[in-house]
Amino acid sequence: MAGIEITIPYTPRRIQRELHSKMDATRFVVLVAHRRMGKTVLAVNHLIKHSLTSGKERAVYGYVAPYRNQAKAIAWEYLKHYTAPLPGRHVNEQELTIQMPNGAKIRIFGADNPDALRGMYFDGVIMDEVAQMRQEVWQEIIRPALADRGGWAVFIGTPKGINLFHEIYIHAQRDLSGDWKAFMYRVTDTDAISHEELEKLKAEMSENAFRQEFLCDFSASADDVLISINDAVLATERAISHRDVRAVPMVVGVDVARFGSDSTVFFPRRGLLAFEPLVFNGLDSVDIAQRLVSFWHEHHPEMIFIDAGQGQGVIDIANKVLPCVVEVPFGGKALSEAKFLNRRSEMWFLMREWIRAGGSIPNNSRLLKELSAPTYQFNAAGKIQLEAKDKIVERLGFSPDLADALALTFAMPVMPRIEGRQEYAQTSAGVLDSYYSQQQEYADGLQPSFFG
Repeated sequence: MAGIEITIPYTPRRIQRELHSKMDATRFVVLVAHRRMGKTVLAVNHLIKHSLTSGKERAVYGYVAPYRNQAKAIAWEYLKHYTAPLPGRHVNEQELTIQMPNGAKIRIFGADNPDALRGMYFDGVIMDEVAQMRQEVWQEIIRPALADRGGWAVFIGTPKGINLFHEIYIHAQRDLSGDWKAFMYRVTDTDAISHEELEKLKAEMSENAFRQEFLCDFSASADDVLISINDAVLATERAISHRDVRAVPMVVGVDVARFGSDSTVFFPRRGLLAFEPLVFNGLDSVDIAQRLVSFWHEHHPEMIFIDAGQGQGVIDIANKVLPCVVEVPFGGKALSEAKFLNRRSEMWFLMREWIRAGGSIPNNSRLLKELSAPTYQFNAAGKIQLEAKDKIVERLGFSPDLADALALTFAMPVMPRIEGRQEYAQTSAGVLDSYYSQQQEYADGLQPSFFG
């Protein structure tokens, strides 16, 4: 390409020109930017520039979006459009690949098919809408594929809660090696959207949506998220001592691992204080039950609530030696059947109200992700219905075991043990009758038996 001057139909805006220089100067760049800033156009032209000027033999560059169809719809047409003036460039529609006149290739991928990325090498990669990707796509596939040729990566997207994109952004901010840089461009930092249009957007969108999409606020949540990220983060910052809750009964939620990669979690709570969870991997029912018995002998919780779905073996064993084990079917009827589709929806909703009422949780990044992941809706009968667990797992890339275990601690009201006797609230119909007679709307009437 030496000696040939070619003009492509790309006129970068001020911010885009600024970012091209910044991206050229750093190996790993994280760009958080508002909607309609021109991130994809910027990224596509960054790939084109590097593919034409790198000078590497058999150079390969990739553009990765959460889904292949999404990548094709968003980036593929841009890629063909901006490379059209290049003489000798070859387009492969089936493989979504463009080969440059110098032999370098740019290829489109979807993170939903990680196997298509395995075994490849890259000289540079754009990862678009990282918030919707699983963690292993970067850590187990893309990052190793950049290693032998010293490849670079640019992560672009708009905030969508606490997830991989947020983690990478924070990592880039804290990096001292010089390999990483983080940049954030809110709508107030660019000239991409007119003032008049911005005012219309503010009027038409919810506050949360506007903060997330145009002010790049990681703490903003979609309107249908059950537990907002902001509420969850505030719960990690509350200081409640053991002494403050010593008179409140301890309850423990136990979520038993479903599959090999899932974890079994014991989550203890006293009133407004949730303690550090105990997490186990690779244990069978006997091992889990033995650890549960040891935990009971050490801490003497008033009640242990175990998920009935995968915990049957543990429940059967523990029931023989412990006086306080309660089987909780996540898909079973809610205690307040008129309000909730099932027990799972009810427990998660009560957990939300507990957080809002002043609950304190451990500062655990995975717990924050899990708590702020589920959405909810009202079904045809007007009952609250939590998002299906499989959909949450698909989005997070792992099972919300920690959050489910904490939610189990809200399975039913628990009263303190009667002195000198092993009597518990779940055996007393009077306790439950009293609870429901006093109960107002969950959001308004927070019960001390749940919250301490």
